[in-house]
Amino acid sequence: MKIPRLPALACSLLLIIGCGESLEGMTALHVADLVALRSANEAAPIVLDANGADFRTREGIIPGAVLLSSYAHYDVAKELPARKDAHLVFYCADSH
Repeated sequence: MKIPRLPALACSLLLIIGCGESLEGMTALHVADLVALRSANEAAPIVLDANGADFRTREGIIPGAVLLSSYAHYDVAKELPARKDAHLVFYCADSH
């Protein structure tokens, strides 16, 4: 498994929460913020990787991320967590 490149991560992480600078309910999240959130025991966010297989092979994945089958057409019931209160981070740096 390759370690992801940080510049791509810094520009591409989004966290669904109701605060901060947002676009349609999404807030930009910097890598350092994600690291801090993932190290917290309470309500650690679930990272969902929406990149394509070619991109993942070339650039790597975030360790522990859930790999979505597609960035646009994934099965919500099967691929997203059942907990409706879960904080989700969608990562997509691929240009699709």
